[in-house]
Amino acid sequence: MNNFLQTFNNLKIFKRSISKNIYKWHGEGIQYPGFKYYPKDPNHKDPPYEPSKLFKVQRIKHIKGCPYWEKNILKEFKIDGKLNNYAIIKNIPENNARLWRIKHLVKIVPVTFPNGFPDDSWGTYLKENGELLVTKALKPQEDKLIATEKFVKDPKRLDGDTLRRESRKRWETDHRPL
Repeated sequence: MNNFLQTFNNLKIFKRSISKNIYKWHGEGIQYPGFKYYPKDPNHKDPPYEPSKLFKVQRIKHIKGCPYWEKNILKEFKIDGKLNNYAIIKNIPENNARLWRIKHLVKIVPVTFPNGFPDDSWGTYLKENGELLVTKALKPQEDKLIATEKFVKDPKRLDGDTLRRESRKRWETDHRPL
């Protein structure tokens, strides 16, 4: 019995020493939506960051063996097909919560607009790194249009139809000049 009491007292002492070293972090840390960040430096300032409006989401793992709720999220985003397919998704809290559940299955790249946000999707190109490039609208050059029309309407021009007709006539007349 004495041995039991001695062991019990040793455990009490051990428990007391652990509780003395508990850190009091009540007023520390930076509160973000959903989590609290404890920086190493107390004077830590976050760099200015403009969040992206869109995400390019591409599936990188197979869905075989995944639970049905993860497959349903992939179907909602329409990336349940081939691995190289991707979807463009808005950066809103509802989509971010869904992406959090399937983050181990997908690759998420923020879409940036180095040439500015496009008015129309025509003439845009999305690169692998998430840059959405807008190509300038090509306008025809007036002097080249006039030169092309002049060439097409020239009666002395040997176009394909004229060459075929003349070649056929010479073939039928045994290559005699006309």
